[in-house]
Amino acid sequence: MKAGTLPVVATALTGTLALYIALVAFGNITDFGTNQEFVRHVFAMDTTFEDEDLMWRAIESRTVADVAYVAIIVWETVAALVLVAATVLWGRSLRHGDHERPRRASTVGLLMLLLLFGVGFLAIGGEWFAMWQSEKWNGTEAAARNFMFAGVTLILVHLPGRTGAGAGAGRPAA
Repeated sequence: MKAGTLPVVATALTGTLALYIALVAFGNITDFGTNQEFVRHVFAMDTTFEDEDLMWRAIESRTVADVAYVAIIVWETVAALVLVAATVLWGRSLRHGDHERPRRASTVGLLMLLLLFGVGFLAIGGEWFAMWQSEKWNGTEAAARNFMFAGVTLILVHLPGRTGAGAGAGRPAA
């Protein structure tokens, strides 16, 4: 497989996101307290504008916030494992040309990232808990970056690739 082809790009981007989310999960496990406080403050909405029309949404239970944080870490870890496996599958497929298995595995891992950052951080954290209002505990920009990176990668993974001498004939390759 030649450098610059879509399968090589899919391999590189899937691997990049696998490394990224693995490091995020590792950081959350080894430095548990830092982002534990982040989740607690987002749930408590204690650094938002404290608009009485929104504050009924706040969850001040540390236990509930901690359970949510552990669920986030588990989700990140599983997504990392799926994306690592997808990267390995992509690497193997570069030799034999069958890209369906790595494409499916990447899709699962990338969808997990889209749900984590889109639903978890942008919709629930950002909008429901008004995280966007906090100057200190606001992860919406990072979540949007991660959502976009995973989304662009998912699109590239599903683009039809062209390989070999027949590529000019307009036949998509696997």
